[in-house]
Amino acid sequence: MVKASSAERDASCDAIEGISPVIEAEVKVRVDDPERVLAALRERAPGEEAVYRDMYYDLPDRSLTAQGRELRVRVIERDGSERVVFTYKAPAVDEETGSKPEHETRAQSAQALDAILTGLGYEHLVALTKHCTNFPLTTATGRECLATVVTVPELEGTFIEVETLVEETNLSEGLSAVRGVLADLGIGEDAFTTEQYTDAVLARRSPRWPSVRLDGTR
Repeated sequence: MVKASSAERDASCDAIEGISPVIEAEVKVRVDDPERVLAALRERAPGEEAVYRDMYYDLPDRSLTAQGRELRVRVIERDGSERVVFTYKAPAVDEETGSKPEHETRAQSAQALDAILTGLGYEHLVALTKHCTNFPLTTATGRECLATVVTVPELEGTFIEVETLVEETNLSEGLSAVRGVLADLGIGEDAFTTEQYTDAVLARRSPRWPSVRLDGTR
């Protein structure tokens, strides 16, 4: 069983800042009954709504994507305010869940980051928007997790991401805790998916999709 976390933490995909990467031990599922799951989560913690506006970057030869690496600038809109987060994710260390080591830090300006990255030769890979409701939870063993209910306007259905931040030596323990949270919510492993939002959104768009700015406008 999980309960509401007493620790305040940021929305999904916001990692601990520092030199050594942490691993985002995460499982993503597609749910057919989001209202039931939302009700179950609200019994454990108040939901915190946020909108993420993400821009992903790659080199012209798409080598980052080919290697399973991610470079992202995220603008988080929550409670009338904005914050910018810059993230690099290394290739997955767990094929079953796609969990990745990551470095992340806050930034002052998404536009400045965009100018720096494009000036260095990176290109816009894809921009997408996620509408999220975040539920900070603590497991019975004291591990802090975050459950996030996600919809992406261009994609059908509702997703739930459950994550916890771990060092690589504790990956198995972290994934076990995440699976436990999903089991408490009545979600089985048959609902698990490793498909990335970026791939799904690109697949829905024509090869020459319109440019989208970091503020979400075209």
